[in-house]
Amino acid sequence: MNLLIVALAPVVIIATYIYYRDKYEKEPIRLLLFALIVGGLTVIPILFLEQFLSSFTTLFYGLMATAWKAFVVAAFSEELFKYIALYLLIWKSPEFNEKFDGIVYATYVSLGFAAVENVLYVMEGGLTTGVMRAITAVPAHAIFGITMGFYFGLAKFYEKQRANFKLKALAFPILLHGIYDFILFTGYEWLTIVFVGFVIYLYVSGLKRIKELSNQSIYNTDYDLLNEKLSKPE
Repeated sequence: MNLLIVALAPVVIIATYIYYRDKYEKEPIRLLLFALIVGGLTVIPILFLEQFLSSFTTLFYGLMATAWKAFVVAAFSEELFKYIALYLLIWKSPEFNEKFDGIVYATYVSLGFAAVENVLYVMEGGLTTGVMRAITAVPAHAIFGITMGFYFGLAKFYEKQRANFKLKALAFPILLHGIYDFILFTGYEWLTIVFVGFVIYLYVSGLKRIKELSNQSIYNTDYDLLNEKLSKPE
């Protein structure tokens, strides 16, 4: 029971934080819970796709095999099904009426997946695994969701840039997720410093995107100003 609490505590904390950062119109609790459930259920198709893609790993050697596992087997599979779940859940929903809603729902879908994954890892690895994943893996999944939702929200409200933002909503989380896993999968101890730096970058970039959209309602965003900010390097 204690390990279950350790596994789910970071999910609850992050979900609560995202909920309260939604300043203008809180999302229905029932829909947020549904997003968590749907996110958790994505584990099923992800496992099948990962198993299929893993069969091609033997075609590669060394770091190429590591990159395949990180960027394709793990990152592509997981973020693709999170994206599909997010799209089916809210794209046509009347509740999706602010750009920040994209971040809210994408993060909840990601946290649903992270909850199931974290329970499996913590039950096997114990308390130390739970503590480490509470400050690395679970927040990382949340930030992949924040990144996805950031561009997903922009895609909803900026029709002329819709295709571009939809592509970014999928591609950027895959890239970030792939880099995260690649650093871990290499097993090189000297990359520990790089990993810590990358996790810090994820935290900063995630908070930046939350701040960018949480202070804007559907009525008060100047597109040209936002577009100018987005074009600046992070």
